[in-house]
Amino acid sequence: MTSTNLSRLKRFFIGVLALFVIAAMALLALAWTPMGSAPNDATKTTFPASTHWDGKLFNNPQPMWQESFSKSLRDAFRENIDSNPHEPINIVQTSPAPLKTPSDLRVTWFGHSSVLLDLDQTTVLIDPVWSDRVSPFQFMGPKRWYDPPLKFNDIPNVDVVVISHDHYDHLDQGTIARMRTWTNLFVVPLGIGSHLKSWGISPDRIIELDWWQSTKVKSLTINAVPARHHSGRINPQADHTLWSGYAFVGPSHRVFYSGDTGMHDSFPEIGSKFGPFDLALVEVGQYSQAWPDWHIGPEQAIVAAKQVGARTMMPIHWALFKLADHTWTEPGVRSVAASTCQNYPLILPPPGMTVDLVNSTYAFAKWWPDLPTRTAEQYPLVPTRDGNKANLYPVPVCAAHEAKG
Repeated sequence: MTSTNLSRLKRFFIGVLALFVIAAMALLALAWTPMGSAPNDATKTTFPASTHWDGKLFNNPQPMWQESFSKSLRDAFRENIDSNPHEPINIVQTSPAPLKTPSDLRVTWFGHSSVLLDLDQTTVLIDPVWSDRVSPFQFMGPKRWYDPPLKFNDIPNVDVVVISHDHYDHLDQGTIARMRTWTNLFVVPLGIGSHLKSWGISPDRIIELDWWQSTKVKSLTINAVPARHHSGRINPQADHTLWSGYAFVGPSHRVFYSGDTGMHDSFPEIGSKFGPFDLALVEVGQYSQAWPDWHIGPEQAIVAAKQVGARTMMPIHWALFKLADHTWTEPGVRSVAASTCQNYPLILPPPGMTVDLVNSTYAFAKWWPDLPTRTAEQYPLVPTRDGNKANLYPVPVCAAHEAKG
């Protein structure tokens, strides 16, 4: 090869490398704002009082086990013909008019973990996601299966927005940024205020809580409680912010929200301190045997709801995004089966339906199609107690019950 050809080849590869760098910088620029802002050193000075802050990261009291990163990633993105719906889902278009009047105990689930909760005349919006994708980019990443059942501009005046952790499917920059002119408060775990402030939320509207800390909004006491999970927005700042569940305690009614969590030993203590609860909102979907300590799954979710002393449970964290390889209907099917097995009542409305637990009677009707699903016996989800595969939580009685339809 002549020196002239070598020079041309060199220039070609330099050009390709330059284009790659430019493309990477463009992608980073697009993702920069949605990623948010990690807590700075000044903010971190408030963390040492937390018993689960080690000076660099937040940690779970009960270590978590998972398969290798590559297998976990493969399980999350593995193709399953029924992981995404083939036909439109039978959601309910939420009527905005009734929501304008606060209620004593009313709940509207919008899919995944976005919930509008009215509790003793205080209106709470939990983990709101109105964007098309849960990703730093709106042209790639998991896409929602249906439009929000309630248009953003029809969301009633809320008193407080509560965030469980900073993963994209719970903390959505596009949604939060549209709330800059609202008047509500934000209650978030330690460190997440930095994200909100970078998106234009005034610091005087943000309340950060550690586990077992509380704040009051109108007559409602909001208590942050332990969860077994992690945090991060696909950047080097993983676990620099806390994750949390919540116990909402009003003058007459109480609701528990698990946040994203694996099974842990604090559920009985939560029930002792803040229960009994009228309702538990517990995640049941996006699970895998590759990460049994990160997401609790349907069978253990009911165990957790019983341990906190909830009279009934609403399964959440499913039916909107593909974040695991199970059939999209499987969390609902297995929740119903576990409910039957454990003789425990569920509220399982379609996304968008408003359920008034005080002034109406709820009757379950299956709203999803019949698809092949794995039973708890065929695909058990068995979490560890301490990250050790030899030290496991017991499988709930009747977990082998056959799930039908």
